[in-house]
Amino acid sequence: MLFLVLLVLVAILYAKPLRTYYDKREALSERRAQVELLRADRQDLQRRLARASSAEAIEREARRLFYVKPGERLYIVKGIERWRREQARHRDN
Repeated sequence: MLFLVLLVLVAILYAKPLRTYYDKREALSERRAQVELLRADRQDLQRRLARASSAEAIEREARRLFYVKPGERLYIVKGIERWRREQARHRDN
């Protein structure tokens, strides 16, 4: 009987530390997975930054903002979307 009481007492004393250990182990595993995702995101962002920092990318973005080089003229063509729809309609017929 005394042995059984001691065994129950030991089980009660070990229950909380064991539960805490397994909870922390699971949390650590989740954090490691998050770190791996963040590392992958960081690498992707670094690649995108390298591409965006190239001379071609900077010029493309400047053109998108309607910047022109010295000596060039800016022409704005209107009605392109309407023209594309008409062309698509003619191709379908």
